[in-house]
Amino acid sequence: MEWHQRIHSDPEILLGKPVVKGTRLSVDFILSLFAAGWTEQQVLENYPTLNREDLQAVFAYWQK
Repeated sequence: MEWHQRIHSDPEILLGKPVVKGTRLSVDFILSLFAAGWTEQQVLENYPTLNREDLQAVFAYWQK
């Protein structure tokens, strides 16, 4: 997974925190949902702007 195609940082968005492109959802926020016990299905249902590839990019970014 090439995370840089889906994750970016912009000082004008969330003070430069890495976010999923086209959203204001930060990598940290998405990871916190999984840490709280959310499933992939729950994340995708509650945040319809995300897709499975976005979540894979979040984990790839986190593991870099």
